[in-house]
Amino acid sequence: MLASQKIIDALNEQVGMEMSASIKYDAIASHFSTEGLPRLAAYFFKQATEERMHAHKFMKYILDAGGRVEIPAIPKPPHRFNFAKDAVKLALDGEYEVTQAIHKLMDAAVAEKDYSTANFLQWFIGEQVEEVATMDQLLKIVERAGEGGLLLVEDFVASGVEPRAAEAGES
Repeated sequence: MLASQKIIDALNEQVGMEMSASIKYDAIASHFSTEGLPRLAAYFFKQATEERMHAHKFMKYILDAGGRVEIPAIPKPPHRFNFAKDAVKLALDGEYEVTQAIHKLMDAAVAEKDYSTANFLQWFIGEQVEEVATMDQLLKIVERAGEGGLLLVEDFVASGVEPRAAEAGES
């Protein structure tokens, strides 16, 4: 086995976190769909798919490292939100939690001199900077628009411009 059992166990926990994030995003997307906000719904369904892909990357790494994948129980996410900003805030808080967990994984890998796992985790560290920044910007946009301005948020999301890219002048 290329990674210690301690690292494999921590990676399995991360699989659970990524799956949990995916399910949260599906719940948020479903909420926005129910509320008649199809562009926000599509945005969060896309995010859910991305989080599942992250979980699968961790699973493949565990298997390649000679470990056994053991997906932990996934808690039921909230499925109703009083305000759109509450749903986006849940997503942002989740991205911060995932970021902290990946940093702890990196600390453990480096402490064990498991450079293969540390190298694998490097991509996720960069990805989390983007994920947090994008969700933070979306929250700011939703808060600025307010509940009465959600159709403007729909138009923004429909433009296909990621919130962070819009700020940097990219498209």
